[in-house]
Amino acid sequence: MLTGDKNETAACIGLSTRLVERGQKIITIQCTNRREAAVSLDNASKYASTSCLLIDGPSLQVLLDTFPIEFLEIACTAPSVICCRCSPTQKAQVVTQMKEFTGKRCLAIGDGGNDVSMIQAANVGVGIVGKEGQQAAMSADFSITQFSYLAYLLLWHGRNSYKRSASLSQFIMHRGMIISIIQAVFCALYFYVAVPIYTGWLLVGYTTVYTMLPVFSLVLDTDVSKQTTFIYPELYRALQMGKPLSIKTFFLWVLLSIYQGSVIMILGMLLFSDNFINVVSITFTALILCELFNVVLSIKTWVKFMVYSLLGSALLYIISIFALTTYFDITFVLTIEFIWKVAFITAVACIPPALIQFAARKLNPGEHLKVASNN
Repeated sequence: MLTGDKNETAACIGLSTRLVERGQKIITIQCTNRREAAVSLDNASKYASTSCLLIDGPSLQVLLDTFPIEFLEIACTAPSVICCRCSPTQKAQVVTQMKEFTGKRCLAIGDGGNDVSMIQAANVGVGIVGKEGQQAAMSADFSITQFSYLAYLLLWHGRNSYKRSASLSQFIMHRGMIISIIQAVFCALYFYVAVPIYTGWLLVGYTTVYTMLPVFSLVLDTDVSKQTTFIYPELYRALQMGKPLSIKTFFLWVLLSIYQGSVIMILGMLLFSDNFINVVSITFTALILCELFNVVLSIKTWVKFMVYSLLGSALLYIISIFALTTYFDITFVLTIEFIWKVAFITAVACIPPALIQFAARKLNPGEHLKVASNN
């Protein structure tokens, strides 16, 4: 905690906010020169892991000028550190050096004009709108009206925002890659002739009308309830480790795209009759159904908009089949042959990855699944 209050007031604030636990020892660091700073750091290092460090502004400046690395090492091992009588420049200096020393993202929160420099120096700045004006709120990345709302901002909104962004970005990547794999397999089967299998309105409709709403409905998905995120704040740890968006998840989506795109195109070529337009209608319909099925598998908590987007997209595609007669042979589409071929291709492309995903969740469930099972 970085504050401009005096020592006694800062200690009382630390106790009232539970930054300092009841009965926890508070070690006061005071120094005016290099020798005293070395002695203070040596004494503080003996009890830093179990005590709260309390340091005033002049002593803080001495430590930052003489032993900045040693001071930051001890400060990182302590459960809490209170720096009182700090100037705005010192607050920004502490935040900047903490970012450089730890290599981690720092969040700064304040409610007054003297906190502006600290908020702007942090990776994420949060301003509180209060009696001291709106200087902090206007200069921050996020603005809240109460300090207690910080838990909602981090554990609920922040966690959901990260997981939704990760899910949406990887799904959009998969959506573009799978159609590229289909095109690559198609060209390979025809001796690498540069002939596009999907053209015109099919390409436009694939990324807009047919799949846009279901894919973007993933931003409404939640894996656990709001109450659970506060009961189990450890769920946030998975985000700090980068599990929702990592090299591993990227390659898993790449493998899924390669498998589904190859299956759709190869089976479509094996099952088609004599007309090229039948290959287009069978493979493209299987592609749309496969993407909608992937969205269904990715959803953890259903809302009405998700259902409406899936049904609406499927309905729009059915209507477009009868409207785009250039790309679809209506006589062939209405036959049993078309239906069973599309169903077979979609099943082969979607069911094995779904079974693998189900088995992986059972053998190695994520943190949110463990919490759900406990509840």
